Amino acid sequence: MASVFSHAAVALAIGNLSISRSMPPRFWWLSILCAVLPDADVLSFVFGVDYGSLFGHRGFTHSLIFALILSLVIVQMWFNGVRVWSRMWCVLIAHFFLVTTSHGMLDAMTDGGLGVAFFAPFDQSRYFFPWRPVRVSPIGIAPFFSGYGLDVLISEVVWIWVPVGLSLLTAQILRRKVL
Repeated sequence: MASVFSHAAVALAIGNLSISRSMPPRFWWLSILCAVLPDADVLSFVFGVDYGSLFGHRGFTHSLIFALILSLVIVQMWFNGVRVWSRMWCVLIAHFFLVTTSHGMLDAMTDGGLGVAFFAPFDQSRYFFPWRPVRVSPIGIAPFFSGYGLDVLISEVVWIWVPVGLSLLTAQILRRKVL
């Protein structure tokens, strides 16, 4: 998996790139939550759930169906004043779906684990992208304070943070030229 820091950074970038108007703080906090929530499945290890099972790490909570369900729940609970099927409702659903899906996408770019069950529960096959430049993040806090943790962070800076930063910079420049 990519680190929680990179998942959060990508969520904030997606929001910045996709939403053209000012959004309340809850929008940004919920974006981060949706981007990191799929990794709540690491709790399955505590309960003895097999890594490769439907509810194991990178299983159902990393799927497209989970992302859709979560986006619907988030918008219903936190943006219930937005009329269903309105343009803003569709934008919010799409945003939270994309932010949640970004988690699995980043994980599919890592060099470790069993892959991501994008199509669970219908298909429990695990997938990686053909190009996997991101070092897999250690599970837990302590391993970050090691040489390997530093390697992971450097890998994420190069392959996630720099492209995200360049995307934001490009968007900012284009917005200024349009306005």
